[in-house]
Amino acid sequence: MSIAYQGIAGAWSHLACSAVHPQREAIPCATFEDVFEIVEAGRADLAMIPIENNLGGRVADIHQLLPHQALHIVAEYFQPIRHDLLAVPGANEDQLRAVYSHPQALAQCRRFLRKLGVEPRAASDTAAAAERVAQRGDPTVGAIASRLAGELYQLASLRSDIQDGHHNTTRFIVLAREKNSGPAEADTDYITALWFQLRSVPAALYKALGAFATNKVNLTKLESYIGTENFDRARFYVEVEGHESDAPVLSALEEIEYYTGIVRVLGSFAQHEFRNRGKTP
Repeated sequence: MSIAYQGIAGAWSHLACSAVHPQREAIPCATFEDVFEIVEAGRADLAMIPIENNLGGRVADIHQLLPHQALHIVAEYFQPIRHDLLAVPGANEDQLRAVYSHPQALAQCRRFLRKLGVEPRAASDTAAAAERVAQRGDPTVGAIASRLAGELYQLASLRSDIQDGHHNTTRFIVLAREKNSGPAEADTDYITALWFQLRSVPAALYKALGAFATNKVNLTKLESYIGTENFDRARFYVEVEGHESDAPVLSALEEIEYYTGIVRVLGSFAQHEFRNRGKTP
């Protein structure tokens, strides 16, 4: 009963593991590749992976890694992110000359850091940034991390809620070796995730996306990236509303095979309740 994440104790991925699966042992890993590897090898049951943030954008490398691993997306989770500015006890903001954190966290606090007038420095994750600052004991460097990280590494919080928007939220996906079993439940809204590589022919993307339109399947996410060494074919990560066993989704998947060289369904999973916030009943 375990779940793997990238980072060390106190990282936001660690907090997401505790929120979604508090009964499972949370296993820290140095890299995202390590997370995928230990789940594929059976040394952990699940993986908790951040995929995007509504301030910082998509998490680098994830969409490049997903097509090359054998895991399935089985759930999603939206984690509110409230960053603290941390430093060694006795330090103050005026002393700070540099602040460490994960590039995503730095992006989420870009305006704050610019106003503070400090140099942003990248770290492997937010908790690792806090640990580094604690180990150095230098009052001129700080870290952006969770309040929990500050407590774990005995740092003082100089300021709370420093992210550039109060709505700051990171979306995580949970992956497992086996896909969700059984048919779709009638009272549950689903998301189906897939990726495909287009054939190098005119209007291939237009026709591939048309398969969803003609079957009245709503796209909720579409991202492109180059996946070949010659830059001649694009890959797309797509999420749609519906379960892969639903007739409209099945028909759309059959149609896009005519225009793609590779297509893989990464999983169908229940929509997190966060998606319904703010919607008109």
